[in-house]
Amino acid sequence: MGVKILEQSVERVVATMPVEGNRQSFGLLHGGASLAVGEAVGSWAAVIHASTLGKTAVGVDVSATHHRSAREGQITITATPIYLGGTLTTHEVLITNDAGQRLCTLRITNLLMKKK
Repeated sequence: MGVKILEQSVERVVATMPVEGNRQSFGLLHGGASLAVGEAVGSWAAVIHASTLGKTAVGVDVSATHHRSAREGQITITATPIYLGGTLTTHEVLITNDAGQRLCTLRITNLLMKKK
């Protein structure tokens, strides 16, 4: 998918992904690619928080709204916490295009568990 992590902390995780190679048959950024990368970045943010508690994170819910698409360039994926608990985390994940326009908004909830 060509994902690159630019920044990672408990406060936010930022990544980029090219549209090229992640298009559907009509030449648009594939909605499934947006969901996959959004869930991955949101889960990574949850894992970072979980690690501060000696735990790991697993996704239990994700939802997304596609606002617009892209045909070229790269997208930026930014996950920020809505809630950071000891058992659950919830993150908002924004996907924007090169012009900073919102393409997709995701919300992901992760369960924090003891490492096995």
